[in-house]
Amino acid sequence: MKKALSLLMVIMLVLGALAACGPNREEGSKSDSGEKKADDANKPEKLVVWEDQEKIGWLDEVGAKFEEETGIKVEVKEVEMATKMKEQLRLDGPAGTGPDVLTLPHDQIGELALAGHIAPLEVDGDIEKRFTESSMTAESYDGKLYGLPKSSETPVFIYNKALMEEAPKTMDEVYTFSKDFTKDGNYGFLALWDNFYFAHAPMGGFGGYVFAEKDGALDPKDLGLNNDGAVEGTEYIQKWYTEGLFPKGIIGENGGSALDGLFGEGKVASVMNGPWSFQGYKDAGIDIGIAAMPKLPNGEPMKTFMGVKGWHVSGYSKNKEWAQKFIEFITQDEYAKLRFEQTQEVPTNQGLIDDPAIADNPGAKAVAEQSQYAVPMPNIPEMGEVWGPMADSLQTVVTGKQEPKAALDAAVKQIQQNIDANHSN
Repeated sequence: MKKALSLLMVIMLVLGALAACGPNREEGSKSDSGEKKADDANKPEKLVVWEDQEKIGWLDEVGAKFEEETGIKVEVKEVEMATKMKEQLRLDGPAGTGPDVLTLPHDQIGELALAGHIAPLEVDGDIEKRFTESSMTAESYDGKLYGLPKSSETPVFIYNKALMEEAPKTMDEVYTFSKDFTKDGNYGFLALWDNFYFAHAPMGGFGGYVFAEKDGALDPKDLGLNNDGAVEGTEYIQKWYTEGLFPKGIIGENGGSALDGLFGEGKVASVMNGPWSFQGYKDAGIDIGIAAMPKLPNGEPMKTFMGVKGWHVSGYSKNKEWAQKFIEFITQDEYAKLRFEQTQEVPTNQGLIDDPAIADNPGAKAVAEQSQYAVPMPNIPEMGEVWGPMADSLQTVVTGKQEPKAALDAAVKQIQQNIDANHSN
């Protein structure tokens, strides 16, 4: 009897060990592609997804495929992304009426992550490799990933083919062309370089930076906006204004509309602007050419700011695991390509860089090429203290009221004071 009991105990121990070695079904397992399977027992009936206005059409098709594979319905709601999305999340999330998945510009990630409005993600390596490194960096904050990229945008060189045969390779060529072309109300090249979003391109190309990167995170205590490179870049900006190559009206809040108006009237040969401007210029009857920004006089590329739009999981979602599975699903190459074809927003999927849909599209190709040199806009909350002082300093330079070094020193001093006052631990 004792032997029988002993044998039974051995069998039970072996079975227990085998069970321990097997997959934990409650925690999920790995599929053949390396993706974690969400627990069917916790599968929701639906996921609520917030997409940007006038960009939801592609989700009808992709959402239906997700439902076919998982049995989960996808309810899509249009919410204006740039300003309304985060504010509505703050209200609807805690109330239980918010989304499971939403889309955001990457420079809002730090603020929302700190407040717990969006949840960190843990994805497999094959998912990470799907996207360009810079776009994944943009979707990260304080060493953690908070979203998967859906598209990127950055300023590029746009020219009127009737006035300029091809895009110059260097800004020295653009300068020479402008010196000859700029007369009688016509201009060779225009850029909103009193606006720090655009001015960062030459400042960064000469060696300036906003915040230094340290151990994978941005250090708000290390500002590079008045270093030698930033000053040299601002001196380069100053030259275009002091030599009359930029009109006096291209300054301040109305500068963008003035620039667009002149280009649309055929009075400007080339401009620095983003992909959001392409259609408007075409509608104005301009046959536009589009290329990456020409290189600076020091031989370096323009370090334009890059904005990345991404998919995020709400910190209030009760279905975070399935919400992550959804954004992994919809950012696959074939669906990212479908979204591009419908919205013209350039995806950051590495597998699409040479796809004819991108490579044969001049605007998309230029954005993709320029993005190789672009710098993701800092997404830490302290970045909010940079825009105002930098705009003020640049405007004093381009209007001849202050020299670059003094203006940048004043801006950095103000930024540091604002950071100390508003972001101290």
